[in-house]
Amino acid sequence: MTNRRQFLSALVATATTAAVNPTISLAVSATSSSDAAPAKKKRRIPWRNWSGSQECFPAARKAPSSVAELQELVTAAPGIVRPVGAGHSFMPLVPTDDTIISLSRLAGVIEHDEQSNTALIWSGTRLGDIGAPLAERGQALINMPDIDEQSLAGAISTATHGTGAGLGCMSSYVDGLQLLTANGELIDCSADNNADIFKAAQVGLGSLGIVTQIRMRNEPLYRLRREAEWMPIEDILAQVDQLADNNRNFEFYYIPFSGMGFTDVHNITEEEPSRTEEMDQNDGANTLKSLRDWLSWSPKLRELILSSYMSSLDKEVVVANSWENYAKERNVRFNEMEYHLPRENLVAAFKEIRAEVENNFPEVFFPFEVRVVKSDDIWLSPFNGRESCSIAVHRFFQEDFKPLYAAVEPILRKYGGRPHWGKLNTLSGADLEKLYPRWNDFKALRQQLDPQDKFLNPYLKGIFS
Repeated sequence: MTNRRQFLSALVATATTAAVNPTISLAVSATSSSDAAPAKKKRRIPWRNWSGSQECFPAARKAPSSVAELQELVTAAPGIVRPVGAGHSFMPLVPTDDTIISLSRLAGVIEHDEQSNTALIWSGTRLGDIGAPLAERGQALINMPDIDEQSLAGAISTATHGTGAGLGCMSSYVDGLQLLTANGELIDCSADNNADIFKAAQVGLGSLGIVTQIRMRNEPLYRLRREAEWMPIEDILAQVDQLADNNRNFEFYYIPFSGMGFTDVHNITEEEPSRTEEMDQNDGANTLKSLRDWLSWSPKLRELILSSYMSSLDKEVVVANSWENYAKERNVRFNEMEYHLPRENLVAAFKEIRAEVENNFPEVFFPFEVRVVKSDDIWLSPFNGRESCSIAVHRFFQEDFKPLYAAVEPILRKYGGRPHWGKLNTLSGADLEKLYPRWNDFKALRQQLDPQDKFLNPYLKGIFS
């Protein structure tokens, strides 16, 4: 890693020896409302999401240690009740000034079935805390996202996903779940029991009730060989379908203003654990930010240096247990917009977004991320009824994301995109109704389960009204 940094530093020093480096003007996000909050709210402890873009001042913050305690809290709580996981959603799914409930004390594997390779898991369990306990039972999750801080309930409620042409989002591997409704009733549901409630609750946004337990369909314990390789973005796009179809897991990242990206593939292997030198993604994000600042006066020089540096990087190969290879630690905070498009629109949409960003937003430095996801039949899954690709655009958390996303979102919508439920978007209920064939069925069932709208905060009330 030291040699890589030294090489990059030498490139930058050579290029900037005779240059004056004006600073780039950056707008700081003004999404926090603390300064304008009423005095009463200021006396409360604020809740904020991971990126800091969402905030509320709840009157009550609860963390029950049993389902019985949770039932009592929900039925007795005045006003709105919202469940909260890890706060990794960028949309206002949690904020309420009434009651927020964390399920962090309802965590762990409850039981497992060796014959069916299923496990019943408390919904407050963090994804990163599931791998080792399942391994002790000879099982592993079928797929995982690249961040494992989320709670299991939060992940399935927003259709969180990993990548793989033959692999669905996490919700598609739920075999059954338990739902606590506003009146304190516990409903067990699956494809064979309360089937409509099950199809709605697989991706329910916490609007039907609070998911307490989840039965996940798993695989026998397996190991993955991960290979990450840098190449020109044109080469990646030319073989994107082949790479997606010929690897169990496939995604690629593109570094704006570099002309370069890297592919990231995983395949099941019997090899012994091993690893080559890996690039630290947090260190990489900070380096990209520094290069943006140093070379803001010359996008062409920025591209030359980045492409020269990235062309020098060797392939990374890591063989490890599945859950250890999927997720990466992300300590550099950002805000994110991600839409899920019909897979056949991947290349055209990506090229248009790249052109928009590189023509009009020279301050952007976070990579684009592109993944593929199998279709499913879940009512509010963005992957319902179609093989999909996901395109995500990120913005550093201290910078104003609104102009960038206002330019990118129309492109994503033009190509048939449905937004990730946890990622920034501006869609209304009327917009979403056009995208989801079972939208009104979901709304009707939701109203039946929660007639007093106990689980609807202002955002959810806005889209479901």
